[in-house]
Amino acid sequence: MESRCLMGHQTVSDVVSLNTMSATLTAKPLSFSPHLTAAVIGLAGVLALCQVVGAQQQAERPAKKQKPASELIKKQAPAKVIPRVLEQATSANVSVYISLGKQRAYLKVGDDVAIDTPISTGKRAGMTPQGNFFVVQKDPDHRSSLYGAFVNKNDQIVRAGVSTKIDSAPSGTHFKGAPMQWFMRIGENLQTHRAEGMHVGELPGYPASHGCVRLPKDIAPIIYEKVILGTPVTIGD
Repeated sequence: MESRCLMGHQTVSDVVSLNTMSATLTAKPLSFSPHLTAAVIGLAGVLALCQVVGAQQQAERPAKKQKPASELIKKQAPAKVIPRVLEQATSANVSVYISLGKQRAYLKVGDDVAIDTPISTGKRAGMTPQGNFFVVQKDPDHRSSLYGAFVNKNDQIVRAGVSTKIDSAPSGTHFKGAPMQWFMRIGENLQTHRAEGMHVGELPGYPASHGCVRLPKDIAPIIYEKVILGTPVTIGD
């Protein structure tokens, strides 16, 4: 669509045509009549006015506001428990499937899903291992031996978010492992214990753990109750 800026009966298209004429005329040693000179000056003014108006309109457009990070993070769907399936669970027909891509865990009874829950896995690729595992340890009040805080004799936190792999306790403090309630450790077999497992933890809406599978605090005890040592756990995409 042709863009027009009206000034009386003149348009930008007229201005372009007359500017071209003006350039042609000025290339020749010809003298302008007063009327032609006035017309050229007037059209040049129209062009300048259009540029000013366009700049003002651009400046008056409101700047697009950036959404806060909390709104950009995709909210996870809440956990779903299907009672009619869950009540059929036995130690022989229960298994767990963990999807790293969907950030979901499924407690299955045979081929049916009894629990579909949001999770949070390792914050970097490979931190939560993929493959076929088993539940090899259960501890309802487990604490991490790797991650936690340095506390004083009154159990007050002096330094949080520490790792026993790289951090040294300041004088007068000792290490206290992070709580990992309803912990279900996984391993390739019952004799092989990995560091990773399933337990209660914060779910920010994206992978954020050191490798464990974080579960909602109201779902973890249900899964804990239904699994036994030897329950299959599959971790995939």
